[in-house]
Amino acid sequence: MIHYNREGGPLHIKSYHFAIRIVKMFLHFTESDWKLQVIYKQVLRSGTSISANVHESEFAQSPSDFASKLHNALKEANETMNWLNLLHDTGHLDDKAFDSMANDLGEVIALLVSSVKTINKNNNLTK
Repeated sequence: MIHYNREGGPLHIKSYHFAIRIVKMFLHFTESDWKLQVIYKQVLRSGTSISANVHESEFAQSPSDFASKLHNALKEANETMNWLNLLHDTGHLDDKAFDSMANDLGEVIALLVSSVKTINKNNNLTK
């Protein structure tokens, strides 16, 4: 694994660890759970895309591209929260698992919001 400057940062670490949790959650679904496979695949896609976008931002071509990659990660995080809420509210994700996942995702979202605001402010980018 190649390590870059930001890889040790909290956003990289937390988004990557969250992606690992999403994959592990996906792998634990039983055959009867597969009635909702479309939703589970959406959770897998959006939940792992957060980390992918954060890591992709490492090689952004400009400050606006960097901000865009992080903003995309934020949108994926928001989508993931929607799917987790849906699974929880329909009884397919228990309270303990939901609370833990939602807490971890909330931390990633807070870091993303802060990062996007900082990069926009430092580079006079407004959205």
